[in-house]
Amino acid sequence: MTNENSRFASVLEVEGTKYRYYPASTVKGSETLPYALTVLLENVLRTVEDEAAAEELANRIVAAGTAGDVGSEVEFSPARVLFQDFTGVPVFVDFAVMREACAELGGDPAKINPQIPCDLVIDHSVIADEAGCAGALAHNMELEFLRNRERYDFLKWAQQSFDNVRIVPPGVGICHQLNIEQFAHVVMTSDAAGVERAEDEPAVAYFDTLVGTDSHTPTANGIGVLGWGVGGIEAEAAALGQPITTLVPRVVGVRLTGALSEGVAAMDVALTFAQMLREKGVVGSFVECFGPGLASLNATQRACISNMTPEYGSTCTLFPVDEQTLAYLRLTGRAPEQVALVEAYAKAQGFWNDPEAPERTYAEVIELDLGSVERSLAGPSRPHDRIPLTGVQERFRAVCAERGLDMKKRVSVELAGEEHEIGHGALAIAAVTSCTTATDPRMMLACGLVAQKAAEAGLAPKPWVKTILAPGSKATELLLERAGLLDGLRQLGFYTCGFGCMSCIGNSGPLFDALHDVADEVELASVLSGNRNFEGRISPDVSQNYLAAPAMVIAYALAGTMDVDLTHDALGTREDGTPVYLADIWPTDAEIDALVASCVNEELYEEGTRGLYDGDAAWQALGSESSDTFAWDDVSTYVRRAPYFDGMTREPAAPASVEGARVLARLGDFITTDHISPAGSIASDSPAARYLEDRGVDAADFNTYGARRGNHEVMMRGTFANVKLQNMLAEGKKGGWTRDFATGEVLPLFDAAMEYAKAGTPLVVVAGKMYGSGSSRDWAAKGPALLGIRAAFAESFERIHRSNLIGMGILPLQFAEGQSAETLGLDGSECYTVAPIDFSAGLPEPRVVVVTAEREDGSTVEFQATVRVDTPTEGRYYQNGGILPFVLRNLL
Repeated sequence: MTNENSRFASVLEVEGTKYRYYPASTVKGSETLPYALTVLLENVLRTVEDEAAAEELANRIVAAGTAGDVGSEVEFSPARVLFQDFTGVPVFVDFAVMREACAELGGDPAKINPQIPCDLVIDHSVIADEAGCAGALAHNMELEFLRNRERYDFLKWAQQSFDNVRIVPPGVGICHQLNIEQFAHVVMTSDAAGVERAEDEPAVAYFDTLVGTDSHTPTANGIGVLGWGVGGIEAEAAALGQPITTLVPRVVGVRLTGALSEGVAAMDVALTFAQMLREKGVVGSFVECFGPGLASLNATQRACISNMTPEYGSTCTLFPVDEQTLAYLRLTGRAPEQVALVEAYAKAQGFWNDPEAPERTYAEVIELDLGSVERSLAGPSRPHDRIPLTGVQERFRAVCAERGLDMKKRVSVELAGEEHEIGHGALAIAAVTSCTTATDPRMMLACGLVAQKAAEAGLAPKPWVKTILAPGSKATELLLERAGLLDGLRQLGFYTCGFGCMSCIGNSGPLFDALHDVADEVELASVLSGNRNFEGRISPDVSQNYLAAPAMVIAYALAGTMDVDLTHDALGTREDGTPVYLADIWPTDAEIDALVASCVNEELYEEGTRGLYDGDAAWQALGSESSDTFAWDDVSTYVRRAPYFDGMTREPAAPASVEGARVLARLGDFITTDHISPAGSIASDSPAARYLEDRGVDAADFNTYGARRGNHEVMMRGTFANVKLQNMLAEGKKGGWTRDFATGEVLPLFDAAMEYAKAGTPLVVVAGKMYGSGSSRDWAAKGPALLGIRAAFAESFERIHRSNLIGMGILPLQFAEGQSAETLGLDGSECYTVAPIDFSAGLPEPRVVVVTAEREDGSTVEFQATVRVDTPTEGRYYQNGGILPFVLRNLL
């Protein structure tokens, strides 16, 4: 929404065209605000309809920015929403159910409609069932449609029935890369957003901002678009026109100097950022980059760095607009008048990277000399555990020693009729995957050059390595083809097997049978050019996962093991017996520069995105006619009518108090949303498998949890079911198990939750530090809510997950500083009662609440916990039972 009569508005003329805009400079003290706060400032001036309220919120932003600290609550109205299909399907399921609920409560279902542009990219469904051969792409696409037809039929209906929705079919690319290549405007106009205006009125120009249902939405920050990941439920509200409330963030500046050394890639910088900023502690902060080193990084290198943002807990990592930004916009086919608008608007708003401008005020400034960055990997299970290439073998062996592994152990595996001996660290997967690195042409060209040189030297990956190539867009594959590098990749078995996220989200498909059979005997590893390597994520058979630049993925595939020093050990030998080292096949920057100059041009991106929304014949054959409400298929096991609005009334009831609650899961530190949210394959002995079998689904057709996110029955059965999850109540059993304290039995966690539900027993979770780290998975909150969990205790929460818990009516309670379940002597066998909390004024009263834990012997432990409902709007969400009932009541 835009306040057309605001006294804050002005006129900007660009090449003869006039635009209405809201200069941040109208607010006193804004001159030295960080770039990110300038965007927030413009946002409230433009979108808050009451001028006095807009001025008040603007002053809050200036006050916090000037002080370099966290400020009070403000409203943020993003210009766009970005969805990927795993998180997008349940959002549109909720929209469809909301339409029904609206009609049942006497409202107009057509009101339930996105109010701002929404893009959904189907990129999370394709699985690398087949890889390493010429037919892999076609085979995987065929399987994708067979598995997901019900979901895709539903998405076709959504595209036809909701306004402001564009859907990119499968097999095109990933949402983050397409966002910066195609969707992002950098500067939006009301015309581009489809807002009607009188003929004599100028269009409104404003910062392009977004939220996305994938935590790596900040990729777009690399080209000057402020955006971050939110849960699906928060994104739904934004799409429906509700502002997102947030505290004015603390902004940390990273001052860049120097330039990258020979052979160092943007991925190496991203891993350096992850390590450096995780150590500094920037959770919940905004990070932005400035300084003389900025100009040495191109736009896609910046996007690679911004993509890594969630791995150090920051909300976003923003780069200002400069000539590098404009060059990228021209390269990717933006119209000349749009590029001119971006330049003029950025300069008018003080968002242009001007080295002569006054220094901005930051809460803290961190210095990074780009020349100090070295080639690196990160692992074995956390993205911020960076290791210099020179120390990878040493670190790998140290991890093995910590785990008590015998490094002399060898097992025999038979592959293609030949016997091979492998040990701990044998590389099961080498994946050049999308997201962090595929956006940058330089890294993909380096990858192709390493493969070409290796093939020319007669090298090949070890036979036990599953080789995966999953470009982030058609333009990326086209680049490799035009550079003449696809043949070298294919000679090494790196055939394109899908355009999607694949390995980075656990869609690696099965390992070779021989490796699967020995996964319990030796510790297998993977190397991938993605951004996530959490334990159990890449493959349930793989224990150690390492992140690296694409070229380094090729090198490790050749070595076939993590137990190698690539800086000294040979990768193999030529036919004449001479050794081949990494230095022999590593390309020079001059070689990469030459290919960039000859192959990376506007025509590449124009051809690479041609027919973006058309899809193939299988997609075009789908479809149902538009309608106000969706015709649910009662036998569908993919898309089911969700229960979130069942029994809802027009007026909210006060949230029920938490009394006599049992602990469903007692967890440790760094529990990620991957541990909580259903993801990956559906185990044959799981409650979700039983549900599907009862409905006639064969085990071969279970598909993945991600593909079945539109079915709440499957998802709630898979909550807390990650094979690596250690629930301390499960007597050493890993995965979805817990103790039912009513019987003393250790049961599947879902079964125990249902028994508690029959008895009317509320449930809680007790965890340690950084609860809910990782991807912005809405099912990490939806699943627990459906299981009956009413509160979550933790020493600290990751930002997005805390917000999502509130959005589903779950109360986040934080132990007092210095206290934990351990220090309080809580083992999870207690019954928990939380003293009453009043949310009638928005913020909780009291903010620090007394909790009583009653032990089985009748003794009690009383302690205090902070109610982490941080803003009045969050309080209203909780008061309404969650964000969705709140939005629906508002629309009614």
